[in-house]
Amino acid sequence: MKFSEVDEASWQELQPYFDTCLIPYTGLTGMENPMQATAALERLRDFMDLVEIPFKGRMITYPAFQYGLQQDLSLFNEICRNVKGTGFKHVVVMSADCMLREEELPEADLILSRLAMNEQEGKELTAAVQAKIQNLWNPAHLTQM
Repeated sequence: MKFSEVDEASWQELQPYFDTCLIPYTGLTGMENPMQATAALERLRDFMDLVEIPFKGRMITYPAFQYGLQQDLSLFNEICRNVKGTGFKHVVVMSADCMLREEELPEADLILSRLAMNEQEGKELTAAVQAKIQNLWNPAHLTQM
């Protein structure tokens, strides 16, 4: 579910069910021409579909963090921390074109990078992504944190 699909009147009732926030990371540099920017957004959209569609009732997608040269991700890390401060238990970051490391975003609970999973395609990729989300929600995983 996208953040814009939630109305104020129903949020109090729905909030307990939505414990996970998805923040897309495009990683644009500003040097892309319009076609390249469009292609980057389409790759990210397609990758996000692997999570947004099957987990629609538990996850809310926030606006994308579009630009970043991956040199200093402190602002992005702060955003992850702030989102948790609004009541989300988990923050998942997804990127189609960038490699993000856990040590760069310690406030994110899970980083899914299409580049890191590049060898996987189709059903294998879908299963791997969904398994990582399920592992995040697994109570045994939470006690190890």
